[in-house]
Amino acid sequence: MGLWLGKSPLILASQSSARKMLLANAGLEFKAITADIDERGIQLASALSNPREIALLLAREKAKAISANHPGSYVIGADQTLALGNRLFNKPAGRPQALAQLRDLAGNSHELNSAVAVAYDGKIVFENVAVARMTMREMTEDELSAYLDAAGDAVTTSVGAYQLESLGIHLFERIEGDHFTILGLPLLPLLAFLRGEQLVAV
Repeated sequence: MGLWLGKSPLILASQSSARKMLLANAGLEFKAITADIDERGIQLASALSNPREIALLLAREKAKAISANHPGSYVIGADQTLALGNRLFNKPAGRPQALAQLRDLAGNSHELNSAVAVAYDGKIVFENVAVARMTMREMTEDELSAYLDAAGDAVTTSVGAYQLESLGIHLFERIEGDHFTILGLPLLPLLAFLRGEQLVAV
């Protein structure tokens, strides 16, 4: 018996493998639908510069975009931003950009801002932003090249050019924040909301 008690299926507005894994491991039955929104266009139009606010805005927009076509369903939107001081990072376009990002991050601490928003019938009914502080170790050019060789094209699929749940763990000397926030979904506050709405069985 599944844990989801909602009358309609829970929807994740994302095809992120990490987010799907987190929801599945929590025993929630859901379907994943990609939210086809212009993230950079929305960000620029908003004129926001705060990384947390940007992550929350995009999480909201993803949830609302899918919710508009799925009345009666709870839709989870999520987004994550990476900030080194006041500088925002995006997914690297290829190896040269990934190398440049890693050079800047090495030896420094950056923040991952993970936002989640839940929409129901087109309206946001829950939102939360969690922050993890990540300290990357000093690395030589040879070490960076060895990491990029080993990680391959995966470095272009996430901001910062790393997946902490995979080879990216080798880049770090200290991490402050929970595992779920780092993987891009503040799961504990999300589950607390779903329990409060009597949508899960535990």
